[in-house]
Amino acid sequence: MDHLLDRPTARTWLATAVAEARAGLAEGGIPVGAALYGPDGTLLGRGHNRRVQDDDPSLHAETAAFRAAGRQRSYRGTTMVTTLSPCWYCSGLVRQFGISRVVVGEATTFRGGHDWLAEHGVQIVLLDDAECVAMMRDFVERNPALWNEDIGE
Repeated sequence: MDHLLDRPTARTWLATAVAEARAGLAEGGIPVGAALYGPDGTLLGRGHNRRVQDDDPSLHAETAAFRAAGRQRSYRGTTMVTTLSPCWYCSGLVRQFGISRVVVGEATTFRGGHDWLAEHGVQIVLLDDAECVAMMRDFVERNPALWNEDIGE
């Protein structure tokens, strides 16, 4: 397994995902943001959930960041940073392409597939970020039907 990611770097990278989540919220969408970083720390791609804005149920934050990164020869050593624990769809993307680690802003409001990813050798850095929790809690309280639609309930 590649080297472990330190928490200060994880927190710095999370700021990119949080900015994306805020952008999505400002556009009237789901406030989840993500970024994909290369093994050397280079930002490869960033994005936010655009399901509402683009009327595309597959455009989650992690897929938006992944698409923005473009084709890579390998995803070994890359890090997906996301404001919220990845759903099963996005967890599958991480496994399918061999992304080495996932930084999770929070898993309080939604516990996705990060435990499953860890069981399959993906390094998980769970930050329990207060801003990520507050942003999602507020959104879910104000938009329960939209949130339930996004997570497939």
